[in-house]
Amino acid sequence: MPEPLRVALSVDALGPRLTGIGRYSRELTQRLPLDPRLAEVRFFRGRQWLENPLALLDDRATRPRATGRGVIAHIARRIRPPTIVHAPNYFLPVWAKPGRGVATIHDLSVFLYPETHPAERIAAFEKHFTDTLARAALLLTDSEWNRRELIAFAGLEAHKVRAVPLGVGPEYRPRSAVELAAPLARLGLTPGRYGLCVSTLEPRKRIDCLLDAWQALPAAVRSRFPLALAGAPGWQNTNLVSRIEQARAEGWLIFLGYVPEPDLPLVHAGARVFAYPSRYEGFGLPPLEAMASGVPTIVAPDTCVAEVTAGGARVVDVEDATRFSDALCEAIEDGSGRTGAIASGAAVAQRYTWEACISSTIDAYQELVH
Repeated sequence: MPEPLRVALSVDALGPRLTGIGRYSRELTQRLPLDPRLAEVRFFRGRQWLENPLALLDDRATRPRATGRGVIAHIARRIRPPTIVHAPNYFLPVWAKPGRGVATIHDLSVFLYPETHPAERIAAFEKHFTDTLARAALLLTDSEWNRRELIAFAGLEAHKVRAVPLGVGPEYRPRSAVELAAPLARLGLTPGRYGLCVSTLEPRKRIDCLLDAWQALPAAVRSRFPLALAGAPGWQNTNLVSRIEQARAEGWLIFLGYVPEPDLPLVHAGARVFAYPSRYEGFGLPPLEAMASGVPTIVAPDTCVAEVTAGGARVVDVEDATRFSDALCEAIEDGSGRTGAIASGAAVAQRYTWEACISSTIDAYQELVH
């Protein structure tokens, strides 16, 4: 009989302000211990074991208590075989044993679009990425698109890379205007009366294209349905921030900044249309979450997002401001096309669940030890 499977999970992406990778890490942290196929799940950050990693999500909490002496050698000694060491945020720790390391590679944007990333991120990938690819027994990607891309980019054997799609939580669902009115009012929003984009303000997200298209809407539409932008500040965005401020002054843009996790599903559900013009992603959770929330969604072509949304979102050339603006206007206005977009988006979004993501992740673990 094989020994029970144990997992050591890195939680370095957990924090009070979660990115997409942080949300993925949170789901792993919460759900892996509940699966009976795993005998033990332990959590580490840097050189320390953590007893309560979810405390990292609360910036008011005390720092999670670490066990052990905080040295690499001590961590390695505490690993009992067969243990999978999973790094959900690209880089395996140096102490991960051969044949047991799993790393999730979310995208290759650092290499494909280096001009859109800060220098410190590029330096981290130059230092750690190749080593992780060489030492990992298995690599996970968020989409089949990204899997094919990683295999071709790094010259990897196909069996070493497995696509495990991310999931959409049940909190992303259609909601009534009555349910949304009070919480959205606190953010300066009215249910059904705004467009939405949830994205970090960084160059490859092409928020500038969205601003061009929204500005090209008829004045009456733009006035009645302002664009709401939600997301972290990002980088290399000085000109973009200036444009956002100008649009705010003109009254057709509401800048929400980072929206706390409990409010994000409500903000999605209250939108009239959701736009995601990013030129490159590894998966693209926000469009799926919008589709699950009953919101017509528009994405850019030639990305994994168009593949992942699988016909549930409208694909538009976002660099053509006129076409993009026309698509936005059609999604905003009433009609049978809007009803069909909502139905097709919901049908696609329901295929993606965190339960399926976690189950497939454990399937991948088991392949390494059996």
